Amino acid sequence: MKPIPLLTESQIKEKIQELAGIISSDYPDGLIAIGVLKGAFIFMSDLVRALQVPCNCDFVKVASYKGKESSGKISLELCPSLSIFKKKVLLVEDIVDTGLTLSWLKGYFSQKGAEVKVCCLLDKPSKRKVDLSLDYTGFVVEDHFVVGYGLDCDEEYRSLPYIGYLKE
Repeated sequence: MKPIPLLTESQIKEKIQELAGIISSDYPDGLIAIGVLKGAFIFMSDLVRALQVPCNCDFVKVASYKGKESSGKISLELCPSLSIFKKKVLLVEDIVDTGLTLSWLKGYFSQKGAEVKVCCLLDKPSKRKVDLSLDYTGFVVEDHFVVGYGLDCDEEYRSLPYIGYLKE
């Protein structure tokens, strides 16, 4: 099944430049970008290369999805290796839908003493289950199951250079 295009490669690149400019001005002394694996790795790599401030990178891996549905249960599979105590941390996420994962991660990093903000490429507010503020958002999308540019469906479609959606 071929995804139906939603956002082009050039639209994504333009938005990343815009986000990087705003983030760079908000963090003149630098930050730690922590990508949420696996989906955010492509977005994060493009974002950190576009930043104009010092940036250390790390990753966290959580599990909450089974196929196309969120299980509602979050398990931490990989912890960051950098010290985040009293650091400015930018959580970089591919998509926010229910908000459960990011809400949990924000709490986790805040408890570790970090000042945490969130940057997501895609926001799907129609699926939100918790009140969650997003500091930097690329695009708001409708209630489609989106793939490409790091986002997958059962590990397929991640390498697409654009974002599309799968028709039911």
